[in-house]
Amino acid sequence: MKAYIHFSEIQNDLKNGTLTCVERVHFHLANIEKKKHLNAFLSVYSEEALSRAAEIDQKIKNGTAGKLAGLIVGLKDVLAYKDHPLQGGSKILNGFISQFNGTAVQRLLDEDAIIIGRQNCDEFAMGSTNENSAFGPVLNDIDNTRVPGGSSGGSAVAVMADMCQVSLGSDTGGSVRQPASFCGVFGLKPTYSRISRHGLMAYGSSFDCIGIFSKSLNDIELVLETIAGEDDFDSTVSRTPVPAYSRQLKNSADTKYRVAYIRETVESDALQKEIKDSIRQKIAALQAEGHTVEAIDFPLLEYILPTYYILATAEASSNLSRYDGVRYGYRSANSTDLTSLYKKSRAEGFGKEVQRRILLGTFVLSASYYDAYYTKAQKVRRVIRDQTKAIFKAYDFVIMPAAPTTAFKLGQLTDNPLEMYLADLFSVQANVAGVPGISVPCGHDEKGLPIGLQVIADDFEEEKLFRFADALHTLR
Repeated sequence: MKAYIHFSEIQNDLKNGTLTCVERVHFHLANIEKKKHLNAFLSVYSEEALSRAAEIDQKIKNGTAGKLAGLIVGLKDVLAYKDHPLQGGSKILNGFISQFNGTAVQRLLDEDAIIIGRQNCDEFAMGSTNENSAFGPVLNDIDNTRVPGGSSGGSAVAVMADMCQVSLGSDTGGSVRQPASFCGVFGLKPTYSRISRHGLMAYGSSFDCIGIFSKSLNDIELVLETIAGEDDFDSTVSRTPVPAYSRQLKNSADTKYRVAYIRETVESDALQKEIKDSIRQKIAALQAEGHTVEAIDFPLLEYILPTYYILATAEASSNLSRYDGVRYGYRSANSTDLTSLYKKSRAEGFGKEVQRRILLGTFVLSASYYDAYYTKAQKVRRVIRDQTKAIFKAYDFVIMPAAPTTAFKLGQLTDNPLEMYLADLFSVQANVAGVPGISVPCGHDEKGLPIGLQVIADDFEEEKLFRFADALHTLR
């Protein structure tokens, strides 16, 4: 069976009878088995997916199928899927089974999508390489000695290697866009509050977003319009109406945009030469097409990453306090009393990176340092958001690298947490400001590794973002 790029092609073949959902599931299951060494999936729901596919094939014949009939989806191991394991890539949730469907998952199921399995990720979505999982690292399909990016590395690799058509991941500081860049696929982080977080395992609640991976921009549009929108289970979700993204007209030749790029990002010494060259080529091509592309300065750039890590670790410290070995998940066998049960369960159940971030967050929330770090970081975050929003009064988009490098070697940064945190250098602005961003495949470096270019836009302008991402991707 051929590897379809666009879901619309799958739908056409399903309707004309040259393809069935069962055949499509078998195709992806074969790829999952063939490439199981990549460690992208933690659970594969083979029998369940095939049974559901048979039911949906009958619905298609009856003319009663939902708009996602035949779409094979993988879920990052932070999304609740009823009666299935949910561990956040962590030992501390060994044996935990989700009691409900998250809103995004339920909306996929309601439109007859087929969930094929649970995907590996950095523990509690904390990492930029997918090496922090309690279940071992995920490998990049292009070069198995390299990382796929993180924390949604398994989700990106699954799409990259045709193990599913679409993956749902999560993006707290770049965890969809960075692995999308490393794996050569599209990766969307929507506006904060665009998609309900009900059923998404919490890391940094004021940053967390459910994101979408696919090789096709049209697939992302279709999934977003399906899962976005208001939800009674999430008081923070936006009530802004959800457009029919997949049915919007694409760019006409007369559509000209005003595009900014932050001078410091393109001229940064941390930026790999091939990525720098790729951005400059795209800038020149956009200008040749008649778009306005201008360099701007963003004086707060150096404060974005520390602001993010102060606030995100503080929220992680609070969110992860619920995992105590008492009510569910891993419980230490070495405890002697209640206090030692708490301490030993958490020390044995959490990995080193999660422990590090809990400690950092607890420190900045402590009475002696709360105002010096946490309160100040909240104020800086507000200024960063205001100044980011101010850019969109003069420009439609900002383009920048999705990551400072292409995929690096496994183990290259594990001994230097600070260097690993710098992998988020260009992606965290969208999370701190709460605006939407997308990673667009834009060529390869001299080793054949994918390069992703990031585009960010103003709040709830995903519709316009999709149109520009499509133009950028096809630009030569």
